[in-house]
Amino acid sequence: MCGRYALHSRLPRLAALFGVRPPDSLRPRYNIAPSQDAPVVRWTDAGREWVALRWGLLPPWVRTEHPRFSMINARAETLAHKPAYRAAFRRRRCLVPADGFYEWQAQGGAKRPWYIRRRDGEPFAFAGLWERWEGEGRSIESFTIVVTEACEALRPIHERMPVILDRDEYDLWLDPGIGDPARLDPLLDPYPADRLEAYPVSTYVNRPEHEGERCIAPEA
Repeated sequence: MCGRYALHSRLPRLAALFGVRPPDSLRPRYNIAPSQDAPVVRWTDAGREWVALRWGLLPPWVRTEHPRFSMINARAETLAHKPAYRAAFRRRRCLVPADGFYEWQAQGGAKRPWYIRRRDGEPFAFAGLWERWEGEGRSIESFTIVVTEACEALRPIHERMPVILDRDEYDLWLDPGIGDPARLDPLLDPYPADRLEAYPVSTYVNRPEHEGERCIAPEA
């Protein structure tokens, strides 16, 4: 799964990668957590849009903005048929910009946090889905991160990992006119292990209110 991630690259670097300029108010974040607003890139009639949505998908049919089950991650193998994700998978896909993500490895009775990023240090995009929920007198737009089986190098840490898309896959993933799962499923494979690196970090990152570069600093 993916329960925390970081986004701290400079705005020009992100604009060049995603083809749309982030707002000047975007600040570096090293510990993005569920229920927080976070940036995504989605397709509109005017082209790509950079927008902040709540992390944790709210399907239109749920009765409350605090559903019983967490929907921060969507399993790749269930997207085409699970009611919570089926409509968004066909028409409301998005990119979730990131510089890296965290996974917690079970070690005895404790869990050790690891930070995973691209080996070349470049930012990237998770495959995401977004929805619009209306109820209780307001409207909430939210997203989930798609997860798949972990690549071989990450399996000792966790059995799942987020789907990472390459730049040449962005247009296909964002295109709302493409809803055939057969066209999209090839994008959902684990990311190549030789393009990622992982290292342990401090349990400082365990608390969502903790921020800053200390979160991604290697642990001795």
